[in-house]
Amino acid sequence: MQALRGLAWLLAFQSAGELLARGLSLPFPGPVVGMVLLLLALRWQVVQAPVASCADFLLAHLSLLFVPVGVGVMTHLSLISQYGFRILAVLVLSTLAGLLVTVLSLHWLRDRSTDAPGSPPHA
Repeated sequence: MQALRGLAWLLAFQSAGELLARGLSLPFPGPVVGMVLLLLALRWQVVQAPVASCADFLLAHLSLLFVPVGVGVMTHLSLISQYGFRILAVLVLSTLAGLLVTVLSLHWLRDRSTDAPGSPPHA
């Protein structure tokens, strides 16, 4: 019963995030807004305990969530054999591009924060 309450909390926060994102025309998807709301609400035990129970249940059955992906791969095996190398190349390059942007952003933010008056120099 506790896991069902946790699922109800998760769905409520996702719905609230959707309503806020669409109602306020936010540039973020509704589930992301709902996740931020959930993060804030996890401070209270009335939310934390049921969500923890639901999370334990979902994690125990996580392997079942990969079945549709496996079926999709098997269904489109001809496409993967035809475009597999291209897909792999795009995945690797986009991952490297994301990492590079993250590193450059962190270096820029670090240098910017150390240039502020009164901040200690970095090594």
